[in-house]
Amino acid sequence: MSGDNFDVKRVRFALHGGAGVIDRASLSYEKEAQFRDALNRITRASVDLLNAGKSALDVVEFAIRELENFPLFNAGHGAVINAEGIVELDASIMDGRNRACGAIAAGTTCKHPISVARAVMEQTEHVLLVGAGVDKFVQAIGAESAELAYFLTPERIDQQMQAAALGVVTLDHSSVYSKSNAADQPSPHDKKGTVGAVARDGFGDLAAGTSTGGMTNKMPGRCGDTPIIGAGTWADNQTLAASATGHGEYFIRNVVCFDLHAQMQYGQLSLQAAATATFARIEHMGGTGGLIAITHAGEIYLPYNSEGMYRGWFDGCEVRIAIYRD
Repeated sequence: MSGDNFDVKRVRFALHGGAGVIDRASLSYEKEAQFRDALNRITRASVDLLNAGKSALDVVEFAIRELENFPLFNAGHGAVINAEGIVELDASIMDGRNRACGAIAAGTTCKHPISVARAVMEQTEHVLLVGAGVDKFVQAIGAESAELAYFLTPERIDQQMQAAALGVVTLDHSSVYSKSNAADQPSPHDKKGTVGAVARDGFGDLAAGTSTGGMTNKMPGRCGDTPIIGAGTWADNQTLAASATGHGEYFIRNVVCFDLHAQMQYGQLSLQAAATATFARIEHMGGTGGLIAITHAGEIYLPYNSEGMYRGWFDGCEVRIAIYRD
């Protein structure tokens, strides 16, 4: 749709901060208020940028950078810690105009993984950089970087220690906790945590991006769906922009975001029908999670099969924020 005249009525936006076991008993009033404030603030700022004429790609990057800055979400500052006490960061971004995309996996120094993923897309001939290659690229292009201490928070350290003591690997649902407040403690078996954003700008163009620290106490080098184009992120102006959050191994096996695109383009299914079929397959395999999506026509759908998902969206009329099912 590039080349069309700008029309503010086309603007749509959605973001997520992870899906998982997020019943009301799992969050204190104070923590819930912090999440809602961040979701509302970032969603409204993103919509303002779109209304001012910014591209979907720019706004997706902006929103995810803001989510990466917020220490209660599992991305950037506040990302979860692996089994060796290291933060390994994954991200991807995709432009619906031409399917240009970039991604990184297991980076350890990038303050804003989503911006490094965009740099891979725009400054190299590659799509995906991993491990030490990410950190070398960060240094080569002068991207914002930080030592390990920047990413660590007391809550994430406690969380990793608890998981290690129990001998489990968990995908955090983004709710941090302290030892003194049981109401803020996530289940060690809770398996979700990621941030993402999707947008349709005033020109009708789509974009999507996703960023995560992955799994608490994960094996070093583990890579989930977030940096895998088609699994955790997808954008094509002909169909939709989508960003996923959940148990990444299942989302990779089902190529979730591309599967939605394929069902819509080749099967002529609606987004809701495609998502229903995709999540039925995920559930049959034992996986859980959610996603946010915007179609080329401006439909927004935010399905998930877990107990909750941190989310904010703008449907063309109003900004809405939600965590629980109601």
